[in-house]
Amino acid sequence: MQETRNIGFELDARELTARAITAVRVMFAVLGIVALGVGIALMVWPGHTLSVGAVLIGIYFAVAGVARIAMGILGSALSGGLRALAIIMGVLMLLAGVITLRNLEASAAVLLLVVAITIGIGWIIDGIMVLVESGKARSRGWAITYGIISIIAGAVVLGSPAITATVLVWIAAFVFVVLGIVGLVRAFTFGRHTEAAL
Repeated sequence: MQETRNIGFELDARELTARAITAVRVMFAVLGIVALGVGIALMVWPGHTLSVGAVLIGIYFAVAGVARIAMGILGSALSGGLRALAIIMGVLMLLAGVITLRNLEASAAVLLLVVAITIGIGWIIDGIMVLVESGKARSRGWAITYGIISIIAGAVVLGSPAITATVLVWIAAFVFVVLGIVGLVRAFTFGRHTEAAL
C-alpha cells in the first residue's frame, strides 16, 4: 500500500537532511543579522538611514528608467506598442529617480510612509507564515514568539501610519533588533534535537 503524505507548511527538522537543516539555520542567521543591523543603524543614524534609503531608491529608478528607455529604443524584437510602453515607463521611472534624488527630505518622508505600510504588511505576513510553519518543530516556542512579535509589530505600524517619523523609526529599530535576536536564537536552536539523535 502506498503511503500518502500531507503537504503542509510545517518546518520540522526531523524530516530534513543535515544539509537542509544547515540551510535553514543559515537563512535564520542571515535574516537575524540583517534585522539586527538595520535596527542598530536606525537607532544610531535614523536620519541618515532614511536618506540613504531614498538615495538608493532614486538611483534604482534612474538606472531602471534608462534601461527601459534603451530597451524601447533598441529592442527591435518587441512590437511597436511594447517599445512605446517601455519608453514611456522608462521616462516616468527616470523622472521619479531624478525627483527623488533632487529632494531627499520629501523623498525620505514619502519613503517612510511607504516603508511603514510595507513593513506592517510584511511583518504580519511573516508572522502568520512563521506561526503556520512552527507545526511540529521542537523550537516551536521561539517560532511562536517570533510570529506573535511580528504580527503585533505589523498591526501597530498599520494602525498608525501617520505617526511621526522619529517614533516610527524608533519602533522599527526596536522591533528589528528584537526580531534579529530571536532570529539568531532560532538559527542556533533549530534542529539541535536532530543532531543529538544522530
